[in-house]
Amino acid sequence: MNFASLSDFFAMGHHGLYVWSAYGVCLLVLAVNVAAPVLARRRYLQEEARRLRRESKS
Repeated sequence: MNFASLSDFFAMGHHGLYVWSAYGVCLLVLAVNVAAPVLARRRYLQEEARRLRRESKS
């Protein structure tokens, strides 16, 4: 597709809202899929360190 201007590109023939929101949702899902395991691992390691400290005190 050829667009006459940058604003035409962003408007996508009056379908821009749908197209760009679909890209946004896709990027959000990808970011969550990357961040969730990283945060879960960090939380797991913190809980294990806390558990080991508790066990070593008793």
